[in-house]
Amino acid sequence: MAPSLNTVAHVDLSRYGGTWFEICRLPLKWEPRGARDVTATYGLDGDGSIRVDNRCLDEDGKPTQALGQARPVDDSNARLEVSFLPEYLRWIPFTKGDYWILRLAEDYSVSLVGTPDRRHLWLLARRHDLPQAVRDDYLATARAQGFDLSALITPAQSGTVVPISG
Repeated sequence: MAPSLNTVAHVDLSRYGGTWFEICRLPLKWEPRGARDVTATYGLDGDGSIRVDNRCLDEDGKPTQALGQARPVDDSNARLEVSFLPEYLRWIPFTKGDYWILRLAEDYSVSLVGTPDRRHLWLLARRHDLPQAVRDDYLATARAQGFDLSALITPAQSGTVVPISG
């Protein structure tokens, strides 16, 4: 069994809020391999939970959106559980995914997020054009924590958040 993942000591959730561009990820069954302009926008709610608004263009260029909610599971705020079920179903056990912040730039400009089983990983940045040296440095952290990056996906990014009509 692999050792537990190391997370950052503390996350200021108000600073973590806002829009993040997905620089790369390990494959997810619910996100098309060819998705592009992938973003995640987080905002604090009054009850301490976090609104999650994930957007992308799918493989056919169609805008898609997934709305969810995240909650810290400890006082560090570095380990969260996220659910994308409709609000009235979020009480059901075993319907939440782990979102553990493994590394975070001091200025909250880059974040490395993973799951404790090491199957899912995201490298996120406030800008869509993260320098290669920074990307490589953060991915070296993922490798050191036991992530297999052979299936890493790097979505195309234009630097814009996909608008959702309706």
